[in-house]
Parts: sequence; structure tokens; C-alpha cells
Amino acid sequence: MTSSSPLQLDNDFVQHLPGDHELRNFRRQVGNACWSKVAPMQFPNAKLLAWSQPLAQLLGVNPLLLGEVRFARVFSGSELLPGSDPYALCYGGHQFGNWAGQLGDGRAINLGELQDINGQHQILQLKGAGPTPYSRTADGLAVLRSSLREYLCSEAMHHLGIATTRALSLVGTGESVMRDMFYDGNPKAEPGAIVCRVAPSFIRFGSFEIFTARNEFTPLQMLADYTIARDFPQLAGAAKPDAATYTAWFDEICQRTAHLMVDWMRVGFVHGVMNTDNMSILGLTIDYGPYGWIEPYDPQWTPNTTDAQGRRYRFGQQPQIALWNLVQLANALYPLIEDVKPLEVALDRYRETYEHSWLAMMRNKLGLVEPHAADQLLVEALLHCFTLVETDMTLFFRALGELAVIDEFHTIPASLQACWYEEAPTVQTQQAWFDWLTSYQQRCQHENREQSERQTAMHKVNPLYVLRNWLAQQAIDDAEKGDLTKLYELDEVLQRPYTKQAGKEHLAQKRPEWARQRAGCSMLSCSS
Repeated sequence: MTSSSPLQLDNDFVQHLPGDHELRNFRRQVGNACWSKVAPMQFPNAKLLAWSQPLAQLLGVNPLLLGEVRFARVFSGSELLPGSDPYALCYGGHQFGNWAGQLGDGRAINLGELQDINGQHQILQLKGAGPTPYSRTADGLAVLRSSLREYLCSEAMHHLGIATTRALSLVGTGESVMRDMFYDGNPKAEPGAIVCRVAPSFIRFGSFEIFTARNEFTPLQMLADYTIARDFPQLAGAAKPDAATYTAWFDEICQRTAHLMVDWMRVGFVHGVMNTDNMSILGLTIDYGPYGWIEPYDPQWTPNTTDAQGRRYRFGQQPQIALWNLVQLANALYPLIEDVKPLEVALDRYRETYEHSWLAMMRNKLGLVEPHAADQLLVEALLHCFTLVETDMTLFFRALGELAVIDEFHTIPASLQACWYEEAPTVQTQQAWFDWLTSYQQRCQHENREQSERQTAMHKVNPLYVLRNWLAQQAIDDAEKGDLTKLYELDEVLQRPYTKQAGKEHLAQKRPEWARQRAGCSMLSCSS
């Protein structure tokens, strides 16, 4: 059914790129096509659970415009807006380092796109609205558990200032979905839900890999030219793109990815499943699955139970994995360039940009302004201290920002010790911390920066509130019982992550001991 709403979508992607000629929706391999048409399922009992007011305002799309009931119908896929011609994307990818062949939008359905109030095109995509030709053995649905996490995290990352896809709404389908959360042969019924994801593009590294792997070079070039013209207009000239254009484009992708990795490391975000099909061509954070935030600092930690043994996607490895993924993209784009050297130069620039930007980022987190030759050693010494005693990274940098560095210290300040998960670290550990603090104090005094200026600068880059897994799990537990209070509270507080908010101290605490091993509070599976 088509809505009579004044909102109008279009389908530029479908109109300009080759698609699947088979219109029936059944699981299959799809060749020489960027998309397949598919209709969302019908959910007559769909109910709006949450929506992002800032994003709705940007899009000019909200329940006040459509009415809450109709909004739920539209953003569950049960009712189509004018101009909508739903489709699923075809792409491949490397998963955990191995080529997986065709993957595609197995449970994501693109409704179409509109222009936001700034004139930027934005695609509306439903996750969990039913099967597509790319669903393989899955049902194309999603559960409240994972959908709530994606809704909250998408918007939380945006307000942290990190490039990301966004989430307009969370809709309950009113139906149950069977899921084996622990992969132990004991599935159970869970409430179904759908997230409306929003981004200028959902094209991934794997969107190009699939065509090169199949020697389908015509759609490869068409997709590359379309992406450059639409999303990299500064590179699109009047003439048809050539090897130099594709090289400059790849270099830009490398640079965006480097800066994204720096931002992830800045706030302690761990994606958990950095397969090439989960890497955005725009340098956005995309596909929120078993993600997590570093609480006790541990570069070896991964939130993904599937990755628990190999830890390929662990926190400290993310910049290197991004580089590995860029190499796979370079291989996919090689037929358009036919020269290895410029691709290698771009990859080298990724390394240089990341290393330089990472150190600059850490300097900012420490409230330092002017580069100093010893800064690398100072940062490395701090990270070493983090490994000596479990230290909450988020809380530590906030506490450090409030420390008066002109004071003379005879012991580790209580505000910093409060960030430790251990009450009585060894004498050697405490001495290492004291030595670091002394070096840091001398470094700050060398700059002679006013305390208030330093604190303000540090609090702009060191968030107080992040979406800790145990907080999200509490919101999930309550939401599954019909209580959305914690969901709304997190949604509101995470819109101002750098600002201390009265009465919200419980959302800026160390992970409680009970949450250390509880499912959903530390590690998660890919199941959703």
C-alpha cells in the first residue's frame, strides 16, 4: 500500500545501476547486478518504540508529521511512501580473513532516498523487515535485543562526533522471532523489531569485491563511477573518470578510514566484526552487531564471542585490520587502475595518517597542545600502566581532566585510583603509576596551560557517557518486559556524551562485578 503522505522518496541508485532481472524473492546467486527488488513483509501489529528527534528533524520525517500509527507502518515496511521502490544490495566480502563470496543485504531493505534539510541525499533502510535473495538460510528478521543496541549505538556514535550510519526509529513488529543466542542448540522466541537506518550510502568494500571476484568489470566500473559522482563530487570532473580519478578516490577512502579508526580508538569503541562487507566506502561506522566499549583497558579484548579464540577484531588490532581490508579493496579496484604503485602509495598514506593522527589524538586526550619529542614515550608509558591494573579508560581520562596538575603529588590521587577495578594493586604497579603521573605533571607544567582551559579541552574529546554493554543490556531486559524507561534515558543522555548531567551518575560508573561474565554485558554473539 502506498501512503498519501507528502513525503516523497526516489530511487536514484536503482535508476542508474544494473539490477537483478529476477523479480521473485527467493535465495539465489545474483550476477552482474548491484541490487535486487524486494518487498518488505507486512507487520499489522507494528508499534513505534523509539525515534531519534534530532535525525527526524534533519530529515523532516517524524511521528508528528505522519502520526504515530502510520509512522510505525511506514518504518516497519508495511506501508510504502510515494516513490519508494524497495531493493536489497548485492555485495560480497572477506569474513574473518576468508573470502565468503556473495553476501548481500540478507535482512536489510532500502526503501529509497530523500534530501535532508541541508540538501544531502539520505537513504532509508529497514533492518529486519524480511528475507531477500541474499538471506541464505536466515529469515531476514531481527529481534528487539540487537535492534535496540543498534538504534542506541548509531545515534550515540553520531553525538560523539564519529562518522556513522544513523538510526531514525525502533519499531516493534508485534511478532516473535526464534533465535539461538548462544549457538547452543536452544533457540527461544524473542520479540521482533526493525531499525530504520539512515546514511548517504550503504555501499561497502564488498560491493566492489564481488564484481572483481566474478570478473564482472562493467558493473564494477558503473558502481565506481556512480559512487564518485554522488558521494565524492570533489573528485568528479566533467570528463569520465580515469585511472587518476580512481586512484584519488581510493586515497580518499584510505584517509577517511584512517580518521575513523583514530576516533574508534579515542573513545574505546570496538566494532567486533570488521569484515570487508562491514566497511563503508564513505568511512562510516556501519553494521552494529557484537560491538562494545573498552571498560577495563585491554587491547586484546573483543566483544564478539565468535572471535574469542582468534581475537582478530580485538580493540588494539582494529587499525591494522582496517588496513588489511583496504588492501582487499585495492585488489578489487585494480582492474580500473591497472597499476599497483599508486594503490601502494595510498596504503602507505593510510599508515602515516593513522600514526600521526593517533598520536595527535592521544595528545588531545591528555590536554597537551604543542607536540613534544617525548610524547610518544609518555603515551606508551600510560598504556603500559593501564595493563598493570584494570583501569576504566573512559573514567580515567575524565578524572585526569579535572586533576590540578600544579599540585604536588605524594601518592596517586584518589580520583584516579577510583578508576581502577582493583582495590589494592602491587607496590610496583603503584610506583609505575606515580612515575607516569610525575612525568605527565612535568609535561603539563612545561606548557603552562591554565587548568580551566586544559580541562575544557580535555572534556571535549573525552566522553563521560558511552554505551556500555551492561547499560544496554539493562535497557534490553526492561524493554522485553514492556518497560522502555531505561531506553529513553540512555537515548537522551547519550545525545550529550561530553557534558556532565545532573542525576545521571549511574550512567557513568565502572562496570559492576556482576556484569563481568553475564551474557550481553561483556561479550556478545553475532546472533540477532
